[in-house]
Amino acid sequence: MTAFAVRALLSGLIVALIAMVARRNPAAGALIASLPLTSILGMIWLWHDTGDRHRLADHAEATFWYVIPSLPMFLAIPAMLRHGMGFWSALLAGCALTMLLYLLTIYVAARFGVRL
Repeated sequence: MTAFAVRALLSGLIVALIAMVARRNPAAGALIASLPLTSILGMIWLWHDTGDRHRLADHAEATFWYVIPSLPMFLAIPAMLRHGMGFWSALLAGCALTMLLYLLTIYVAARFGVRL
């Protein structure tokens, strides 16, 4: 339970840091948010817990394939906001778009023999 608390605290601190920096400088906050900190921490925790190089390799590769369909959300949300859509609606629509693209990615990847 202590390991979970440490992981949650560290992850929460990163998110809080991003929000604080973004208040002063949106581009700097975006730069920090774009760093693969979550992925790196996830890999560190997975390695610490399992020491399984094959599981970690599978995890890292799947992360790559899931990053690609998440990228359009970061263009769709600002476009919706700039066209007058409310924040929560734009966020929900962006998340829905990402989920649909995830499903499409899983389907297309499977057709090419990539198991996600």
